[in-house]
Amino acid sequence: MNKNHKPGMPTRAQILEFLQTSPTIAGKREIAKAFGLKGQEKIALKALLKDMAEEGLIDGKKTAYHRMGGVPKVTTLRVAEIEDGEPFAIPDAWSPDDGAPPPRIRVIEGKGKNGNRFPALKVGDRILARTEEVGRGWRAFVMKKLPARTEGLMGVVEIDASGKGWLAPVDKRVRTSSPISDLGGAEAGQLVVAEPAGKSPRSGVKVTEVIGDPLAPKAFSLIAIAKHGIPHVFPQEALDEAERAAKEPLSAEHREDLRHVPIVAIDPADARDHDDAIWAEPDGNGGFNAIVAIADVSFYVRPGSQVDREARKRGNSVYFPDRVVPMLPEVLSADVCSLKEGADRAAMACHMRISPEGKVTKWRFTRALVRIAHNIAYEDAQAAIDGGEAPEYLTNLWDAWKLLFAARQARDPLELELPERQVKLDDQGKISEIAVRERLDAHRVVEDFMIAANVAAAKALEAKTAPVVYRVHEQPGREKLIALRDYMKTFGHSLALGQVITPGLFNRMLKDIADESERAQVMEAVLRSQTQAYYGPDNMGHFGLALGSYAHFTSPIRRYADLLVHRALVDAYKLEQPEPKHLPGHSGLSDRDRDDLGKISEAISKTERRAMEAERDTIDRYVAAWLAGRVGEVFETRITGVTSFGFFATIVGLGGDGLVPVSTLGREHFRWEEGAQRLIGEDSGTTYAPGDRLQLRLGEANPLTGALKFELPDAEGRIEPRGNPPPPREKRKFEQGKRGRPGNIRHQGRKR
Repeated sequence: MNKNHKPGMPTRAQILEFLQTSPTIAGKREIAKAFGLKGQEKIALKALLKDMAEEGLIDGKKTAYHRMGGVPKVTTLRVAEIEDGEPFAIPDAWSPDDGAPPPRIRVIEGKGKNGNRFPALKVGDRILARTEEVGRGWRAFVMKKLPARTEGLMGVVEIDASGKGWLAPVDKRVRTSSPISDLGGAEAGQLVVAEPAGKSPRSGVKVTEVIGDPLAPKAFSLIAIAKHGIPHVFPQEALDEAERAAKEPLSAEHREDLRHVPIVAIDPADARDHDDAIWAEPDGNGGFNAIVAIADVSFYVRPGSQVDREARKRGNSVYFPDRVVPMLPEVLSADVCSLKEGADRAAMACHMRISPEGKVTKWRFTRALVRIAHNIAYEDAQAAIDGGEAPEYLTNLWDAWKLLFAARQARDPLELELPERQVKLDDQGKISEIAVRERLDAHRVVEDFMIAANVAAAKALEAKTAPVVYRVHEQPGREKLIALRDYMKTFGHSLALGQVITPGLFNRMLKDIADESERAQVMEAVLRSQTQAYYGPDNMGHFGLALGSYAHFTSPIRRYADLLVHRALVDAYKLEQPEPKHLPGHSGLSDRDRDDLGKISEAISKTERRAMEAERDTIDRYVAAWLAGRVGEVFETRITGVTSFGFFATIVGLGGDGLVPVSTLGREHFRWEEGAQRLIGEDSGTTYAPGDRLQLRLGEANPLTGALKFELPDAEGRIEPRGNPPPPREKRKFEQGKRGRPGNIRHQGRKR
């Protein structure tokens, strides 16, 4: 008998207390043992438990009871939201008789049996967890992460010969379709949102929303939003609050009036928001005085407000070719916070002095009132400079930039050619062009001014020993450097690990390689050796930019990290203003963030990675859609990765990774050399390695998954036309939807 309980029949209250405090699953047997029940008492307990269930006091089954309205000790949960990097979940199957809302359960992410940490959870993930009630709340400890039932529960409806519906996934990593128990009015070929029809995967899914044509312009970004669990709908309370904030009048009474200064915003032609603008003029001593004006988002978004809560949850804006999922409601992000030509705007101004050597020797920060002289596209600014007809405010910017650029070259940051793909859409939202975005001096001008202001913000906060959210990029770890050294040996080059590793070391290594193909291969390897940048309160430097102190200050409309830096500057330099009518509360850092800056830094690092993956996935889908009508054509490609089951290649100048299965390389056996990251033919000596350029025929292009598949132009093992794998025991024939069925991809060769 449990020493905490007296023998004899327990009361209802005692049973509820036991269920709540038991560290393990408690069924009828455990309750009987805890209270020392025997014989007829066990029969009486069974009746009592039945009565308590009918009275709505307990729920569950005889082997595992829990308090009604509570959560089983071990159960399946679904992550519903991420707040400051901390997951909160709800029961995966919640259907109480009284219609009560599901409990909000804080998830404690620990380690698995092998000692490794579980992968970071995201919204929509399912977990098996052990739960416990703490005070008035619940917490759960992850036991294991469960596989997703379908890709974000979004897919395309397919109908087999018997009339049964199947949900084909829209993620190239998911290969199996799910049976649909309820079509919800959906038809073959339509893109839909679905949810599990029951607790078991065998129950299939039921359609909850019909989106329509899977190849419609809006579909690709919607797939990414659903897949990555990106919050994209603002609560009405946040929208109402943003509308009130937007009505707050501006005056120069408590701001530095810079409306007479011809500050200009240089942005992409298709920019959705404008949060930075620049100005410079000669100082008469060979240097320049400069201003970087940034939207004063901290004035409109106060800590703890509804808009702030939503911005924290998003962490950043997410940009797709057809839409933006903003961090802030549009009345702020696209209107009153956006630095528009001719309009008075609240700004945080970074005043800098640039020395003749290009060093920023002085800086100060003010809250200002600005009136942007011009919004200029990069291409137009560059054309004006190249044509010799640029106004003085542009030529001053270029002359000041030449000093900054000279200092940048002396600093020798990492220089890798990383082309950016640009998807251009027509008025109907259809693809008009996909190309690599041209890199102009105009881009470098703005970039170097922004870097200078970011450094100034970090050093200004350090001078006041104030909290800083640093943008950290640590130098490569030893394991990656050893792998890079071994890889370089295959080209006859050496990488001495005894020396100080600097970005310039990699730059010189790449510069010394004359062969273009070889240089591309080494550049891929150098890129793989780098660590991923992140946000954090501890200064570890920025290796890639060769900077000792670096923070993000210049984009508070679209990055929460920058907003935190602005708030820290408000506190450190006493820039707080009298409390406005519609904006209650202070505009500096909250006590919550000041006390634990690491927590929010980790959270926004995760949302940044989420956004990057979503944007990349969407571009891949657009590229596949662009190429879907060109299957069979031969393209010039470059190998981006090699594995034991084949290699991946991307179309030069267009992008889009596609697989070439090793089984399609002919009858010759190819050996995979892991150290050299290459496949080599045992008879012919033919090799395939990262960076190699070769002609490949496009065998498949699936717009819904973004997957491509290539083959050698003269390959014996031609890729067969793609079809869906048949379900067990029967072969399916699919009806084509309006735009044709997308189907699944069958990978040739070994499993991925």
